[in-house]
Amino acid sequence: MDPRRENILEKGLLLLGVELDQSQVKLLLAYLQLLEKWNQHYNLTAIKNPEEMISKHVLDSLSIEPYLEGRRILDVGSGAGLPGIPLAVAHPGCEFVLLDSNAKKTRFLFQASVELGLSNISVVCERVEVYRPSHLFDTIVTRAFTKLVDFVNQAEHLCKSGGCLLAMKGKFPQDELKALPVDFGIVKAHSLSVPEINAQRHLVKLRPRRAGDH
Repeated sequence: MDPRRENILEKGLLLLGVELDQSQVKLLLAYLQLLEKWNQHYNLTAIKNPEEMISKHVLDSLSIEPYLEGRRILDVGSGAGLPGIPLAVAHPGCEFVLLDSNAKKTRFLFQASVELGLSNISVVCERVEVYRPSHLFDTIVTRAFTKLVDFVNQAEHLCKSGGCLLAMKGKFPQDELKALPVDFGIVKAHSLSVPEINAQRHLVKLRPRRAGDH
């Protein structure tokens, strides 16, 4: 492991207030190594610098950790495993499903989960609007997936009653919030602070409508 990368990650975790043990830190660094390796042949992420990946991928993903609810979590449009893989490392007792319709990306997700020994991850290659799992989810997360109204329309059916939808955004999504259905459940927007990232980060937390309400 690169001591410099490990130091950057550990400092970032401390600033975020996310407590991980040494084995979890090493898993996150191993994940970054895999991402760097696969990125040379597959376009998984536009960020190529591994140290930049620490802040813009791993720490950014873990910034929403306090907002997760329940034990069964779905990452919609997971792509390179963000935010799902860092969150799965941080929460080994939770069950994570990484969903993406791109076969190339889900091959990476499967390989990463196997190589990292993350038994709490399942990978599904499917479009979210047609995905029908046997059990619904406590929390559904997405990062740079689509507009809020589309995320709600496509993923709401996968959320348990009383569960929540979490959408990671950059700038405060005022126009997207206005476009949500007027009868939608509780909506809250939280400002996030991510170490080494000066740009705005926000998290929108939504409670879905109950069955029969729409």
